[in-house]
Amino acid sequence: MTTDISSFSLDFFSLAGKVAIVTGGNKGLGQGYAVALAKAGADIFVVSRSDDWEQTRELIEETGQRAEFFMADLSNRDAVKQVTNRCLEMFGKIDILVNNAGTIRRAPLLEYKEEDWDDVMEINLNSLYFLSQEVAKLMIEQKSGKIINIASMLSFQGGKFVPPYTASKHAVAGLTKAFANELAEYNIQINAIAPGYVKTANTEPIRADKERNMEILSRIPAGRWANPTDLMGVVVFLASKASDYMNGHILAVDGGWLAR
Repeated sequence: MTTDISSFSLDFFSLAGKVAIVTGGNKGLGQGYAVALAKAGADIFVVSRSDDWEQTRELIEETGQRAEFFMADLSNRDAVKQVTNRCLEMFGKIDILVNNAGTIRRAPLLEYKEEDWDDVMEINLNSLYFLSQEVAKLMIEQKSGKIINIASMLSFQGGKFVPPYTASKHAVAGLTKAFANELAEYNIQINAIAPGYVKTANTEPIRADKERNMEILSRIPAGRWANPTDLMGVVVFLASKASDYMNGHILAVDGGWLAR
């Protein structure tokens, strides 16, 4: 039996003609994912609970792609359903969903408040599940689609002072596999990215703490924090035809953190 490898092309990585939803796409890594997908040829539907998305819009439009925005609190189940409806109104289809929106609250385990547990789980887990469910219904009809979840190093480890974040990110890994098992027959691929320590506004306080920063760097074989650009190629790969036989996988981009 021979395999026709001559059919492979770098066009497999192209997202020309695709439409992508990126939740939490107005800043940080979400902005990086949105811009990366646009650079690969996709039109972008940015979803965020705040409307500070002008920089993201400009960066997307500089690529020549279309950018639209919808402000929604994804902890509201009705808002989750509105996301798919608004995207269909504006673009007519949904090819890619990047479940990037998330939140974190820090406190010792025995002092953790019930409302903080509920808030973290609602955004990090419940909104991801219900939005993926809504989008999957459309992808089944069109017999294609890519869902990309954002996991974490705490999808593999326990961490400290963030019990619901750890629980939610373990669950994100599990849901990635569960969705993949049920949707693979419809030519839908569901994978997750697990970023390591990345230079963003959210991690600036940690990097400013010299002792904590050195503790982290000493464990990263690459010897540095990730830049948002280190994650951008990965999201394009998982959104493209190049990853069509990859399903239910949690892909760590961590400079070797987990291998240490």
